[in-house]
Amino acid sequence: MTVLLDPTAGKTASAIETVPRPASLDGLTVGLLDISKPRGDKFLDRLEQQLTKQGAVVARFTKPTFSKPAPVDLRHEIASQCDAVIEALAD
Repeated sequence: MTVLLDPTAGKTASAIETVPRPASLDGLTVGLLDISKPRGDKFLDRLEQQLTKQGAVVARFTKPTFSKPAPVDLRHEIASQCDAVIEALAD
């Protein structure tokens, strides 16, 4: 069992089912979310290269600021366009 903690959530834990990982990235759309921290875009540039080599289609997104959760409209856009998402946390 994997336990994930949400730093933006309340003080009590809640059970959330994880989505199974795809067997392959070939043909899937992978969203890369830059949270606007320094050099996060550099990490995502390299990651995009690797994902493209594996057959993924990459969509890039950027949060307006790292200090707040992504706006609802951005979360909806990512959820409606992507099969998987990677969030860059870097300084």
